[in-house]
Amino acid sequence: MTDNIDHTPNDGTPTGGDQNTDVRELADVPSVEVISRAAVMLMSSAAEKLGLSDADPDSSPHRDLDEARRVITALAGLVTASIEYLGPHAGPIREGLQALQRAFREASSHPDEPGKGPGEKYTGPVY
Repeated sequence: MTDNIDHTPNDGTPTGGDQNTDVRELADVPSVEVISRAAVMLMSSAAEKLGLSDADPDSSPHRDLDEARRVITALAGLVTASIEYLGPHAGPIREGLQALQRAFREASSHPDEPGKGPGEKYTGPVY
């Protein structure tokens, strides 16, 4: 996945896209890294949509629980489907998912029953 767009490194010297050593071919990226990066992106998105990046999540302009539910459910599906491939990354990613599921429950004015929250059809109930 190389391009022919000129890139300029930090020293200001332009280089062709094929010579840029900072860009990796997608085929060269191990699957565990692709999955982990996708999980981290989904976690970050869910945290933003829960308002967790603001000092007061309840008044965050980014808070959108409907969107957070969708992203957390997608994350749960990814984690559940790929857990066997994540190796040492599995534990921290699973813990991050559970923390987001608990944060969602706390943020909801009418919390879902255990087992009915975002992603819990894939992960089981989170308390």
